[in-house]
Amino acid sequence: MGPVEVPDSVMYGASTHRATCVFPTKGHQLPPVFIRTVGLLKYACAVANVKLGKMPKDKGELLMQAALEVYEGKLDAHFPLDVFQTGSATSTNMNVNEVVANRCSQLAGEPLGSKKPVHTNDDVNMGQSSNDTMPTVLHVSVALALHHELIPALRHFHAALAAKAAEFQDVIKIGRTHMMDATPLSLGQEFSGYARQMEKAIARAEHALGIVMELAIGGTAVGTGINSHPDFARLVLEVFRDKTGLPFVEARNHFEAQAARDDCVEVAGILATIGASMTKIANDIRLLASGPRSGIGELILPATQPGSSIMPGKVNPVQCEMVVQVGLYVIGLAQVVMGCGRDGHFELNVTIPLMAYSILDAVRCLSQVAIVFTDRCIVGIQPDLERCKELVDRSLMLVTALNPYIGYDKAAAVAKKAHAEGKTLREVVLEMGLMDAATLDKALDPRSMITPEAAAPKSKL
Repeated sequence: MGPVEVPDSVMYGASTHRATCVFPTKGHQLPPVFIRTVGLLKYACAVANVKLGKMPKDKGELLMQAALEVYEGKLDAHFPLDVFQTGSATSTNMNVNEVVANRCSQLAGEPLGSKKPVHTNDDVNMGQSSNDTMPTVLHVSVALALHHELIPALRHFHAALAAKAAEFQDVIKIGRTHMMDATPLSLGQEFSGYARQMEKAIARAEHALGIVMELAIGGTAVGTGINSHPDFARLVLEVFRDKTGLPFVEARNHFEAQAARDDCVEVAGILATIGASMTKIANDIRLLASGPRSGIGELILPATQPGSSIMPGKVNPVQCEMVVQVGLYVIGLAQVVMGCGRDGHFELNVTIPLMAYSILDAVRCLSQVAIVFTDRCIVGIQPDLERCKELVDRSLMLVTALNPYIGYDKAAAVAKKAHAEGKTLREVVLEMGLMDAATLDKALDPRSMITPEAAAPKSKL
């Protein structure tokens, strides 16, 4: 396509430089884990080609050394391409091919751009096409991010919530449904629900990890495997399993593995679910902590920064707000991935860079926010015991415990009368002569209402 002048200071070549001109960078570069995984793939392919006798050992070892430097992040500065490029990520594939080949030239004492002793296409890309390598890298990079970032972060979050559930098991508070007063429960029970949400989130993330274990490598251009040795994919996968410790397998059907991105769409849906779950927890916590004098005020959150530039002494639930924003963002990214999966055509989906960016950014944001929210908010939460008791004592929904004694209709009348006259349930029941004081006090004890074994009469009075 004609000569291109490439700066002497960079390790890439003409193909990458041309791409920077055709697709001007807009500030959305592919995440480092994606680029580094391409390096791992080039290493694995070189190992396979040497074993198959397709590449001399000395050339292969030089290629492996350069590719590992990419995988280890040593050459990160030489990958300038934006997400919004060719949809197959061919530009990124060639970017890595050129950097690896030029690093081999450096190591061998040859000039950059000479393609000696390693050629960008004939050697670095041997047995491959962007159409099978980039879907492979997409799956592997997502798997690495889930395994090393999200799952540990969710476990950290879950452990803190479970600890709070145990710590708060004896704190009785009023429950709420429809944003209105309901029957009592313990604060520990409430937090146990949050802990279970995160336990399920971990299981979902582990399921997502399993979804991306099938790899497209070996399919080359359209899934037929043209120009690839029959044992090539098997040998590449052996390297991936050895280097990552994850049980990657060859795609059962290479045509599906390159033409469709349904696996990634499913993963995005799981990430959106986790984001929604974390948002629910954060919203509950900030509402329960609202106040300190004009809100619910059952929780006391750690103060992390001044809350207002004009109102002195104001402290806001900023950690919760951070989680909510991340949740919204992740749900939006999931919608992008779903659109990407839907818009694939024929033998290749051409939204891979955007899909990779969206999933990996979602994983990164969820992982970081889970750790920060845990460390700067969850572990420091304390209950306001007096406020919890006050709201329980004032609640009209304790009347629910009287149903077995006086029936639903009379209990409803008691609640309405108490509310209308500003009296307690106890006062109204005694005034109406519906129960004796001792039985009434036992029935209205909030602690008897928080388990299925709550005290109840054998028959209505």
